Amino acid sequence: MNRRKPSVKKSTPTNTTRLNKYIAHAGICSRREADMHIGLGVVKVNNKVVTELGYQVQDGDIVQFDGKRITPEKKAYVLLNKPKGFITTTRDERGRKTVMDLVAKSTPSRIVPVGRLDRPTTGLLLFTNDGDLAKKLTHPSSMVKKLYHVVLSKSLKPHDLAQIRRGFTLDDGPVKVDEVSYVQGASKREIGLEIHSGRNRIVRRIFEHLGYEVIALDRVVFAGLTKKDLPRGTWRHLTKQETDFLKML
Repeated sequence: MNRRKPSVKKSTPTNTTRLNKYIAHAGICSRREADMHIGLGVVKVNNKVVTELGYQVQDGDIVQFDGKRITPEKKAYVLLNKPKGFITTTRDERGRKTVMDLVAKSTPSRIVPVGRLDRPTTGLLLFTNDGDLAKKLTHPSSMVKKLYHVVLSKSLKPHDLAQIRRGFTLDDGPVKVDEVSYVQGASKREIGLEIHSGRNRIVRRIFEHLGYEVIALDRVVFAGLTKKDLPRGTWRHLTKQETDFLKML
């Protein structure tokens, strides 16, 4: 007589997420920065401080960062064509207009700007809650290129154009552009400049160093993204193809 073996019910493994990834997906910071915060003891899981870098968060766990509960959010990637007069910051104590006012209705996720454009500068500005991608796009090693349309108060002299191509040194170190030329079909006051440096006000300082005043500055390309079909002051979500491309940079 054959005896049937008793069936053993297989338990479904609990879904887990590495703690630094959980923090990054909550839009707090990149995974590398999350590891630093974990090591400093500012992260709690189920009300207990966790300093183990490889700790796995299980479904139902309560995670707190600096005393506040956090939860992973759906990734959001929003591209804005910034108008002038808005400050690139998440809040302003003086009550001035910020870029966050322009993208407030774009997503329920807590997005932040990637890099910055100063108040009078217009053009492309990316927002996301993807801490890893934001860190990658702003790190000098990524060599993310930006293309600017520059309008000067007077015509750029050919020898100054050549000087910009050769490169020179500013107070905070050498500067080298990728490409620079007069805008085709326009006056010699209009310049196209491609650069990957993210140093503060770098484009304006390049021309100021040579005695020119920048009266308009517009970022027309950022990391391969363009202003096509994106009027000034409006935003759109990136396509999956665009986000995949950015992650491969």
